[in-house]
Amino acid sequence: MTYAEFLATLAAARPPAGLSALLTALWLERKGDWHGAHAMAQEIDTADGARLHAYLHRKQGDWSNARYWYGRAGVTPAQGTLDAEWERLVRDFLSPGSSRQATR
Repeated sequence: MTYAEFLATLAAARPPAGLSALLTALWLERKGDWHGAHAMAQEIDTADGARLHAYLHRKQGDWSNARYWYGRAGVTPAQGTLDAEWERLVRDFLSPGSSRQATR
Protein backbone atom coordinates (compact mmCIF):
# COMPACT_ATOMS: atom_id res chain seq x y z
CA MET A 1 0.00 0.00 0.00
CA THR A 2 1.25 3.48 -0.82
CA TYR A 3 0.85 6.57 1.33
CA ALA A 4 -1.77 7.92 -1.11
CA GLU A 5 -3.70 4.65 -0.94
CA PHE A 6 -3.57 4.76 2.86
CA LEU A 7 -4.95 8.30 2.82
CA ALA A 8 -7.77 7.18 0.52
CA THR A 9 -8.85 4.54 3.06
CA LEU A 10 -9.71 7.33 5.49
CA ALA A 11 -12.92 7.90 3.50
CA ALA A 12 -14.20 4.52 4.70
CA ALA A 13 -16.05 3.87 7.94
CA ARG A 14 -13.60 1.14 9.00
CA PRO A 15 -9.90 0.55 8.48
CA PRO A 16 -9.06 -1.85 5.68
CA ALA A 17 -8.41 -5.47 6.53
CA GLY A 18 -4.80 -6.49 6.75
CA LEU A 19 -3.36 -3.27 8.16
CA SER A 20 -0.71 -3.63 10.81
CA ALA A 21 -1.67 -2.64 14.35
CA LEU A 22 0.61 0.41 14.00
CA LEU A 23 -1.18 1.62 10.88
CA THR A 24 -4.60 0.78 12.26
CA ALA A 25 -3.86 2.92 15.32
CA LEU A 26 -2.80 5.84 13.12
CA TRP A 27 -5.91 5.33 10.99
CA LEU A 28 -8.12 5.43 14.10
CA GLU A 29 -6.39 8.53 15.44
CA ARG A 30 -6.80 10.37 12.14
CA LYS A 31 -10.50 9.47 12.17
CA GLY A 32 -10.86 11.03 15.63
CA ASP A 33 -10.63 7.92 17.81
CA TRP A 34 -7.64 8.87 19.97
CA HIS A 35 -8.69 6.47 22.74
CA GLY A 36 -8.96 3.52 20.35
CA ALA A 37 -5.56 4.38 18.87
CA HIS A 38 -4.05 4.68 22.34
CA ALA A 39 -5.49 1.33 23.42
CA MET A 40 -3.82 -0.28 20.40
CA ALA A 41 -0.52 1.51 21.07
CA GLN A 42 -0.46 0.15 24.60
CA GLU A 43 -0.42 -3.38 23.16
CA ILE A 44 2.55 -2.83 20.81
CA ASP A 45 5.72 -3.46 22.79
CA THR A 46 8.30 -2.41 20.18
CA ALA A 47 10.34 0.70 19.43
CA ASP A 48 7.83 1.56 16.70
CA GLY A 49 4.99 1.11 19.18
CA ALA A 50 6.79 3.53 21.51
CA ARG A 51 7.13 6.05 18.65
CA LEU A 52 3.41 5.75 18.01
CA HIS A 53 2.66 6.08 21.71
CA ALA A 54 4.87 9.21 21.91
CA TYR A 55 3.03 10.79 18.97
CA LEU A 56 -0.34 10.08 20.58
CA HIS A 57 0.67 11.72 23.86
CA ARG A 58 2.14 14.67 21.99
CA LYS A 59 -1.17 15.00 20.13
CA GLN A 60 -2.95 14.87 23.49
CA GLY A 61 -0.74 17.70 24.76
CA ASP A 62 0.94 15.53 27.41
CA TRP A 63 4.59 16.42 26.69
CA SER A 64 5.91 14.72 29.81
CA ASN A 65 4.43 11.38 28.80
CA ALA A 66 5.39 11.94 25.15
CA ARG A 67 9.03 12.54 26.12
CA TYR A 68 9.01 9.30 28.12
CA TRP A 69 7.80 7.34 25.07
CA TYR A 70 10.26 9.03 22.70
CA GLY A 71 12.95 7.90 25.12
CA ARG A 72 11.61 4.34 25.11
CA ALA A 73 11.70 4.44 21.31
CA GLY A 74 15.27 5.70 21.35
CA VAL A 75 14.46 8.71 19.16
CA THR A 76 14.69 12.46 19.54
CA PRO A 77 11.29 14.03 20.32
CA ALA A 78 9.55 15.37 17.21
CA GLN A 79 9.70 19.12 16.77
CA GLY A 80 7.65 19.65 13.60
CA THR A 81 3.90 19.75 13.22
CA LEU A 82 1.69 16.92 14.38
CA ASP A 83 0.58 16.39 10.78
CA ALA A 84 4.19 16.04 9.65
CA GLU A 85 4.89 13.51 12.41
CA TRP A 86 1.75 11.54 11.55
CA GLU A 87 2.77 11.43 7.89
CA ARG A 88 6.33 10.34 8.79
CA LEU A 89 4.99 7.53 10.98
CA VAL A 90 2.59 6.31 8.28
CA ARG A 91 5.32 6.38 5.63
CA ASP A 92 7.76 4.58 7.93
CA PHE A 93 5.23 1.93 8.92
CA LEU A 94 4.27 1.36 5.26
CA SER A 95 7.89 0.73 4.25
CA PRO A 96 8.14 -2.45 2.16
CA GLY A 97 9.75 -5.50 3.68
CA SER A 98 9.41 -4.11 7.16
CA SER A 99 8.38 -6.22 10.13
CA ARG A 100 5.96 -3.35 10.76
CA GLN A 101 3.75 -4.86 8.10
CA ALA A 102 2.59 -7.68 10.36
CA THR A 103 -1.19 -7.67 10.52
CA ARG A 104 -3.21 -7.56 13.66
